[in-house]
Amino acid sequence: MTTTVILGAGIIGTSTAYYLSKHQPASNIHLVEPSPELFASASGYAGGFLAKDWFSSASAELGALSFEEHRKLAEKDGGAQKWGYARSTSISLSPATKSKKRIDVWCRDGASRAEAANGDPSAGIAPPWLRREEDDAVEVISEEGTVAQVDPLQLSQYLLQKCIDAGVHLHHPAKAISIQTDMRNELSSICIADTQSSTETDIPCTNVVIAAGAWSPQVFATLFPTSKFKLPVSSLAGHSLVVKSPRWTREHEGHGCHAVFMTSQPGYSPEIFSRMGGHIYIAGLNSATEPLPGLATDSKGRIAKSAIEKLRETVREVLGEDDLEVVREGLCFRPVTDRGTPFLSRIPDRCLGPAVSTRPAPEGGVYLAAGHGPWGISMSLGTGKVMAEMIQGRELSADVSGLALKI
Repeated sequence: MTTTVILGAGIIGTSTAYYLSKHQPASNIHLVEPSPELFASASGYAGGFLAKDWFSSASAELGALSFEEHRKLAEKDGGAQKWGYARSTSISLSPATKSKKRIDVWCRDGASRAEAANGDPSAGIAPPWLRREEDDAVEVISEEGTVAQVDPLQLSQYLLQKCIDAGVHLHHPAKAISIQTDMRNELSSICIADTQSSTETDIPCTNVVIAAGAWSPQVFATLFPTSKFKLPVSSLAGHSLVVKSPRWTREHEGHGCHAVFMTSQPGYSPEIFSRMGGHIYIAGLNSATEPLPGLATDSKGRIAKSAIEKLRETVREVLGEDDLEVVREGLCFRPVTDRGTPFLSRIPDRCLGPAVSTRPAPEGGVYLAAGHGPWGISMSLGTGKVMAEMIQGRELSADVSGLALKI
């Protein structure tokens, strides 16, 4: 069985390793992560909202598959206790439309993800932690059983531990610095540098998966410096808060979590998710112009006080409390694409540069799994499953032909 090196140990890379290990020796799978802290960007700081059918036609099958994989994994491995998996209800506090714009563009423009909901809006009951004004209209915008909630950091940690227990190699902190080819100019190994000891290791491999999120273009450029092709993935920065409220406790969790989508002002549409364990997550301030840091851990030094204060104001407005306990502040960088859908694709050999090729699948190839925007957690398991099938030459569980690189 060929060896696969996955560049990026976030939830997409880790999910890919998890599903690969079910059909090949885990010792032939390597995860490489340069950030000193694991899951320091979107994999650890995203909202963790899962949806079954909030997607465009190109990614609809992937979204539905991933939602089902989340449900099955949670039922099999105790997800409610281990990573806060819970059924949820989506609520809109602003009129929902059916324009079906690209989700990625909404997030950049500050509009609401509620526009993607497939449920027919109906009058609903506000969650117990939500303070309402008399003229507020609460609409349920999701069908029963079509949305759920997880703690993304706990899920990511669980998947990684399952990979390591199976025998997957984790190189951390380390980065890929070059590839080598054989006498036929085919990819034959990759050089990994330990960023703490500066030692370098050559890993013989014929499959490489780039799953480095917003950092994927830099990874590709480093490994294929003679290529003129630029991976069409950019970054979207987003601030977030996690708080505790006495109005959302374990006693309330029996009725499930809630996802509240609202429009506060032009360009700002807060998203508020109650999670198991008494936590409430709030985000909605996004920026496509915030420069991407060199490493995910560098984001901590860039948290803007003004952005956090605006989120705090929203928390006070929505929860009606001034003395909430702030569990953490965050800034993460989501990988986005101009077309608004992710890439799940083999990268054609002609894009790798002169004198670089790969073996025919499933014996070799360079693959890309990135660009999920605000749906990285929701689509993570489906992406991992489909990428593993693609790499191993098996039948795909979802039609992702619309998510291929168009070159």
